[in-house]
Amino acid sequence: MTGKKRIAVVIGSTRPTRICGGIAAWARDSLQKDSDLDYDLIDLAEIALPFLDEPVKAALQQYEHEHTRAWSKLVQSYHGFLFVFPQYNWGYPGVLKNALDYLYREWHDHPASLLTYGTRGGGKAAEQFISILHGLHMRVLDTHVEAVITDQDVDDDWQLRDLDSTLRPNRAQLRKIDEEMAEALSDSQ
Repeated sequence: MTGKKRIAVVIGSTRPTRICGGIAAWARDSLQKDSDLDYDLIDLAEIALPFLDEPVKAALQQYEHEHTRAWSKLVQSYHGFLFVFPQYNWGYPGVLKNALDYLYREWHDHPASLLTYGTRGGGKAAEQFISILHGLHMRVLDTHVEAVITDQDVDDDWQLRDLDSTLRPNRAQLRKIDEEMAEALSDSQ
Protein backbone atom coordinates (compact mmCIF):
# COMPACT_ATOMS: atom_id res chain seq x y z
CA MET A 1 0.00 0.00 0.00
CA THR A 2 1.35 3.37 -0.97
CA GLY A 3 0.99 6.64 0.90
CA LYS A 4 -0.46 8.25 -2.20
CA LYS A 5 -3.87 9.89 -2.19
CA ARG A 6 -6.41 7.73 -4.02
CA ILE A 7 -8.56 9.15 -6.82
CA ALA A 8 -11.51 7.20 -8.22
CA VAL A 9 -12.05 7.38 -11.96
CA VAL A 10 -15.75 6.56 -12.11
CA ILE A 11 -17.05 4.82 -15.24
CA GLY A 12 -20.42 6.55 -15.46
CA SER A 13 -22.20 4.53 -18.14
CA THR A 14 -23.55 0.99 -18.01
CA ARG A 15 -24.77 0.74 -21.61
CA PRO A 16 -23.83 -2.72 -22.99
CA THR A 17 -22.06 -1.26 -26.06
CA ARG A 18 -20.44 1.55 -24.08
CA ILE A 19 -17.06 3.06 -24.83
CA CYS A 20 -16.92 4.67 -21.40
CA GLY A 21 -14.74 1.96 -19.85
CA GLY A 22 -12.05 2.35 -22.49
CA ILE A 23 -12.12 6.13 -22.21
CA ALA A 24 -11.93 5.97 -18.41
CA ALA A 25 -9.01 3.50 -18.52
CA TRP A 26 -7.21 5.74 -21.04
CA ALA A 27 -7.77 8.73 -18.75
CA ARG A 28 -6.57 6.80 -15.70
CA ASP A 29 -3.41 5.69 -17.49
CA SER A 30 -2.75 9.21 -18.79
CA LEU A 31 -3.29 10.72 -15.35
CA GLN A 32 -1.15 8.12 -13.58
CA LYS A 33 1.95 9.00 -15.61
CA ASP A 34 4.21 11.23 -13.51
CA SER A 35 1.50 11.76 -10.88
CA ASP A 36 1.86 11.80 -7.13
CA LEU A 37 -1.73 10.54 -6.93
CA ASP A 38 -3.00 6.98 -7.33
CA TYR A 39 -5.86 6.62 -9.85
CA ASP A 40 -8.24 3.62 -9.73
CA LEU A 41 -11.25 2.68 -11.84
CA ILE A 42 -14.71 2.25 -10.33
CA ASP A 43 -17.18 0.70 -12.76
CA LEU A 44 -20.81 1.43 -11.95
CA ALA A 45 -21.79 -1.60 -14.05
CA GLU A 46 -19.87 -3.80 -11.59
CA ILE A 47 -21.20 -1.95 -8.54
CA ALA A 48 -24.73 -2.64 -9.90
CA LEU A 49 -26.72 -0.50 -7.50
CA PRO A 50 -30.49 -0.90 -7.91
CA PHE A 51 -32.61 2.22 -8.27
CA LEU A 52 -32.34 4.07 -4.98
CA ASP A 53 -34.09 1.90 -2.42
CA GLU A 54 -33.06 3.31 0.95
CA PRO A 55 -36.10 4.27 3.05
CA VAL A 56 -34.54 7.39 4.65
CA LYS A 57 -32.52 10.24 3.22
CA ALA A 58 -28.80 9.70 2.72
CA ALA A 59 -27.81 12.61 4.97
CA LEU A 60 -28.78 10.50 8.00
CA GLN A 61 -26.41 7.67 6.98
CA GLN A 62 -28.86 5.09 8.35
CA TYR A 63 -28.34 2.61 5.54
CA GLU A 64 -30.64 -0.40 5.57
CA HIS A 65 -29.13 -2.27 2.62
CA GLU A 66 -25.75 -3.96 2.39
CA HIS A 67 -25.19 -2.64 -1.15
CA THR A 68 -25.48 0.91 0.21
CA ARG A 69 -23.08 0.23 3.08
CA ALA A 70 -20.58 -1.31 0.64
CA TRP A 71 -20.93 1.67 -1.74
CA SER A 72 -20.45 4.09 1.17
CA LYS A 73 -17.32 2.28 2.32
CA LEU A 74 -15.88 2.27 -1.20
CA VAL A 75 -16.54 5.97 -1.76
CA GLN A 76 -15.03 6.84 1.63
CA SER A 77 -11.82 5.03 0.65
CA TYR A 78 -11.07 7.71 -1.98
CA HIS A 79 -9.80 11.26 -1.62
CA GLY A 80 -11.07 12.65 -4.94
CA PHE A 81 -13.11 11.74 -8.01
CA LEU A 82 -12.99 12.01 -11.78
CA PHE A 83 -16.38 11.20 -13.28
CA VAL A 84 -16.24 9.91 -16.87
CA PHE A 85 -19.51 9.79 -18.79
CA PRO A 86 -21.22 10.39 -22.14
CA GLN A 87 -23.76 13.05 -22.87
CA TYR A 88 -27.20 11.51 -23.44
CA ASN A 89 -29.81 13.85 -24.90
CA TRP A 90 -28.00 16.87 -23.41
CA GLY A 91 -27.81 15.23 -20.00
CA TYR A 92 -25.81 12.70 -17.99
CA PRO A 93 -26.63 8.98 -17.54
CA GLY A 94 -29.27 8.19 -14.92
CA VAL A 95 -27.10 5.44 -13.42
CA LEU A 96 -24.56 8.10 -12.42
CA LYS A 97 -27.17 10.27 -10.68
CA ASN A 98 -28.51 7.19 -8.93
CA ALA A 99 -25.03 6.32 -7.61
CA LEU A 100 -24.56 9.85 -6.28
CA ASP A 101 -28.01 9.95 -4.67
CA TYR A 102 -27.34 6.87 -2.55
CA LEU A 103 -24.89 8.90 -0.44
CA TYR A 104 -24.53 12.44 0.82
CA ARG A 105 -21.94 13.15 3.50
CA GLU A 106 -19.47 10.76 1.88
CA TRP A 107 -19.11 13.19 -1.05
CA HIS A 108 -18.59 16.33 1.06
CA ASP A 109 -15.41 18.33 0.54
CA HIS A 110 -13.86 15.88 -1.93
CA PRO A 111 -12.32 17.42 -5.05
CA ALA A 112 -14.00 16.36 -8.27
CA SER A 113 -13.67 16.84 -12.00
CA LEU A 114 -15.28 15.44 -15.14
CA LEU A 115 -14.41 13.93 -18.46
CA THR A 116 -17.50 14.10 -20.64
CA TYR A 117 -17.73 12.99 -24.23
CA GLY A 118 -20.06 13.15 -27.16
CA THR A 119 -20.36 14.53 -30.67
CA ARG A 120 -20.05 18.02 -29.21
CA GLY A 121 -17.99 17.10 -26.16
CA GLY A 122 -20.70 16.76 -23.55
CA GLY A 123 -20.78 20.35 -22.30
CA LYS A 124 -24.53 20.36 -21.59
CA ALA A 125 -24.19 17.24 -19.45
CA ALA A 126 -21.17 18.77 -17.69
CA GLU A 127 -23.12 21.92 -16.78
CA GLN A 128 -25.91 19.90 -15.19
CA PHE A 129 -23.58 17.50 -13.43
CA ILE A 130 -21.45 20.27 -11.95
CA SER A 131 -24.55 21.71 -10.26
CA ILE A 132 -25.19 18.28 -8.70
CA LEU A 133 -21.61 18.12 -7.40
CA HIS A 134 -22.01 21.56 -5.83
CA GLY A 135 -25.22 20.34 -4.19
CA LEU A 136 -23.21 17.50 -2.66
CA HIS A 137 -20.69 20.05 -1.35
CA MET A 138 -17.87 18.67 -3.46
CA ARG A 139 -14.97 20.92 -4.46
CA VAL A 140 -15.37 21.10 -8.22
CA LEU A 141 -12.05 21.71 -9.96
CA ASP A 142 -11.74 24.52 -12.50
CA THR A 143 -10.64 22.16 -15.27
CA HIS A 144 -12.62 19.40 -16.90
CA VAL A 145 -12.44 17.62 -20.26
CA GLU A 146 -15.07 17.70 -23.00
CA ALA A 147 -13.89 15.09 -25.52
CA VAL A 148 -15.37 15.32 -29.00
CA ILE A 149 -16.12 11.89 -30.46
CA THR A 150 -17.77 11.89 -33.87
CA ASP A 151 -19.40 9.13 -35.90
CA GLN A 152 -16.14 8.88 -37.88
CA ASP A 153 -14.30 7.92 -34.68
CA VAL A 154 -16.37 4.76 -34.14
CA ASP A 155 -16.73 1.54 -36.10
CA ASP A 156 -19.89 -0.36 -37.10
CA ASP A 157 -20.13 -1.79 -33.56
CA TRP A 158 -19.96 1.72 -32.05
CA GLN A 159 -16.49 1.14 -30.60
CA LEU A 160 -13.67 3.66 -30.96
CA ARG A 161 -11.44 2.93 -33.95
CA ASP A 162 -8.34 4.44 -32.34
CA LEU A 163 -8.78 5.37 -28.70
CA ASP A 164 -5.45 7.13 -28.30
CA SER A 165 -5.58 9.31 -31.40
CA THR A 166 -9.21 10.27 -30.68
CA LEU A 167 -8.49 11.27 -27.09
CA ARG A 168 -4.90 12.55 -27.41
CA PRO A 169 -6.00 16.21 -27.84
CA ASN A 170 -7.33 16.07 -24.26
CA ARG A 171 -4.09 14.97 -22.60
CA ALA A 172 -3.01 18.49 -21.59
CA GLN A 173 -6.36 19.08 -19.88
CA LEU A 174 -5.95 15.82 -17.97
CA ARG A 175 -2.50 16.91 -16.77
CA LYS A 176 -4.10 20.11 -15.52
CA ILE A 177 -6.79 18.11 -13.71
CA ASP A 178 -4.05 16.07 -12.01
CA GLU A 179 -2.28 19.26 -10.91
CA GLU A 180 -5.50 20.82 -9.60
CA MET A 181 -6.46 17.59 -7.83
CA ALA A 182 -3.06 17.38 -6.10
CA GLU A 183 -3.29 21.04 -5.10
CA ALA A 184 -6.83 20.64 -3.74
CA LEU A 185 -5.76 17.63 -1.69
CA SER A 186 -2.67 19.38 -0.31
CA ASP A 187 -4.86 22.35 0.68
CA SER A 188 -7.16 20.06 2.66
CA GLN A 189 -4.43 18.59 4.88
